[in-house]
Amino acid sequence: MRLKRSKVEFQCPHITASVPRTEISDSRRPVCLPGIEELCSKREELNQQIKQEEEEKARLQHDIRILTEKLSRVNESLAQRLSARATFDRTIAETEAAYMKILESSQTLLSVLKKEAGNLSKATEPRGKDH
Repeated sequence: MRLKRSKVEFQCPHITASVPRTEISDSRRPVCLPGIEELCSKREELNQQIKQEEEEKARLQHDIRILTEKLSRVNESLAQRLSARATFDRTIAETEAAYMKILESSQTLLSVLKKEAGNLSKATEPRGKDH
């Protein structure tokens, strides 16, 4: 049995290279370089992991886009509601202030009315025997 060296194409699913091989003359079967098949297998496994992570990345980017749009809508709604609440707060404060002024005016008016009523009572009382 005689060994001869020749150039044989080694086929990895993703890599093609001309690699010198040792061939057995009788059967013409190539003898692969040690570890190449194992390296190709590991590469294919890594390639599958890369594809899975790229798919996960695409899903996450899609989710982020959807959540970003939702966050934008919520922020817009929240801003409108905060503005409405501020308007309510301002209206309530103005109404309470006006009510307090009315209440103070009412108390002042009531005090003046009582004083005048007292003065009128004194003016309408029969005068004593002094006159």
